[in-house]
Amino acid sequence: MKVGDAEDNSNGQELSLSRGVQRSGGHYCALFAPRDPCLHPEVPTCTRRSVPATQPEQPRGSCRQQVPVAGKLHRGSAATGTTMEFSELIKTATVESVLLSCAGLPAVKGTLCITSHHLLLSSCPGGDAQPGTVELWLLIRNVDAVEKRVQNLGWYQPPGTNGSPLDTRLAGSSGTITLRCKDLKVLQLEIPGMEECLNIASSIEALSSVDSVMMMYPFFYRPQSLRLEEGWHLFPLERHFQQIASQTSQWRLSHVNQDFTTCPTYPPSVIVPAAVDDDTLRKAARFRHGGRFPILSYYHPKNGTVMLRSSQPLTGPNRKRCREDEMLLGTVLDKGERGFIIDTRSAQAAKQARMTGGGTEPKSSYPQWRRLHRPLERGRPLQESFMKLVEACNDTSATMDRWLSRLESCRWLSHVKAALSTACLAAQCMDREEATVLVHGAEGTDTTLLVTALAQVILDPSCRTLRGFLGLLEREWIEAGHPFHLRCARSASSHARPKQEAPLFLLFLDCVWQLSRQFPFSLEFSERLLLTLFDNAYASAYGTFLCNNEKERCLCKVKENTHSLWAWLNQPEERTKYLNPLYSHNPLVIWPSVEPQSIQLWQGLFFRWIRSSQHLDEAWAEIQRLVESKDPHAKEGVGKRLSRSLSDPAAQTENER
Repeated sequence: MKVGDAEDNSNGQELSLSRGVQRSGGHYCALFAPRDPCLHPEVPTCTRRSVPATQPEQPRGSCRQQVPVAGKLHRGSAATGTTMEFSELIKTATVESVLLSCAGLPAVKGTLCITSHHLLLSSCPGGDAQPGTVELWLLIRNVDAVEKRVQNLGWYQPPGTNGSPLDTRLAGSSGTITLRCKDLKVLQLEIPGMEECLNIASSIEALSSVDSVMMMYPFFYRPQSLRLEEGWHLFPLERHFQQIASQTSQWRLSHVNQDFTTCPTYPPSVIVPAAVDDDTLRKAARFRHGGRFPILSYYHPKNGTVMLRSSQPLTGPNRKRCREDEMLLGTVLDKGERGFIIDTRSAQAAKQARMTGGGTEPKSSYPQWRRLHRPLERGRPLQESFMKLVEACNDTSATMDRWLSRLESCRWLSHVKAALSTACLAAQCMDREEATVLVHGAEGTDTTLLVTALAQVILDPSCRTLRGFLGLLEREWIEAGHPFHLRCARSASSHARPKQEAPLFLLFLDCVWQLSRQFPFSLEFSERLLLTLFDNAYASAYGTFLCNNEKERCLCKVKENTHSLWAWLNQPEERTKYLNPLYSHNPLVIWPSVEPQSIQLWQGLFFRWIRSSQHLDEAWAEIQRLVESKDPHAKEGVGKRLSRSLSDPAAQTENER
């Protein structure tokens, strides 16, 4: 699923378009997707689509608000009284005879239109003799970088002018715009005329850089098949707490952060020890970076151990103490029990943090806790690793030795290995050592969430179902305060120097893909879901990944004015697209191999726009057919063949372990 392409048609469904495959009835590809202009009143005057007979008609959408392409853009119910001059950013709205091309795909020629949120290429594959028109759309928010090149310059002076510079034009010129998208695809637009080329490039750059959350497309997207309120309350924390409360009475649901004054990045309600009152929580919050005091992340029903998460303590150079924080952490341990603090920083980084007001829990104040340092990269080093990997993948001229050297030097697989190893450590402490675990780094919003979420996928079979996995994302990433707006502002191709961007969420998805490859029967969802989540985290028609925390989402009224991605994914006709046909419930903990030969490059993501996946898609379709044939031996046979196709011992089937 590609963001801004097929997730956003009139009925919210993805069209069945294969990567790199030319379909009958016109050039269809997953780079752009056919759209229905009924859903997009912002579109300038273009030819209305009549669908060829070979392409099934999609249900028409209905629009609840009018969004003009010029003049003041009124957001109607999405944000009453707020306007913005999008027209000032669009220097040229329409250009004829634009050629769209992409590696491995046939070129498409048509009329290019720019709207406030989309690029639209309207093409007539059969020419004027055939009225069927194909409209290809791209969400402008998906554009990560714009590169332009102008060529074939020639000057001319129109008749009747005095030769002034204003009357001098460029003739016989053309330009090429390269669009590097956040979902890693690369598109080229050949535009006749230098002025038009420069105007189009400038318009795309300006529109893709609009940083106001409430000006983004989710506030304008209104699919016919969904209601605004759907999906936002599928995974309430109260329901999750009731599952824990049915097994133990040692925890309670606290509303201490109801007004976000205790911690601006926590949700209004959190799960805390029952023996600790709210006043103690407030005092403990003042001792933690950003107010992120220790809260429950996961309760392990097998033995009753728990995993907590927080931010670093503010001990500072004078080793300050907080009795309330010590009491909070002491409450979760019985007399004689021990706990482990997994710090996702190096010992040196933690020591340096103490000089700037941060630090670690001193042994003298937390005698039952043992600190383990497992450094995980975040911020600029991780972003640069991501950028180097994508650059290497796009270099199709590199020799094998050169490619392997670049793959190793970018260190992305090392980051995947480190994340899986740390998550396995947390899971091992709980499952095998039967010890309580506290995970934190510095701020507690990045690598901390990476470890706690991965550990739960390893430990808990319910988190390996489709519904359970989406609930985990809601609880451990979105509500937990991962700053998606900052971390996913740019992808791997931006020419701007990385500021606060970092692909932590992508790293998590990559680790989950490694688990799905090593345990092909144990995850109910498929790779397709992981790709969809990656795309929507960086650019989406849905409001699920907007903003940095729950407080910001409340201020922007995201849940009142945008649609939830979960609502779309949970539609019966959509849900089946993301299921793993080989899934079989596995109640056991899955322990992945983290040996270097077991960690592989996620080709389905990093190569999906570079080479066709037609054969792989056909293979999975055959697997689906065999499984649905209800042959009792089919699924087992398919599973064994799939396991043998995986190259390392860690990929053996669960039944062989």
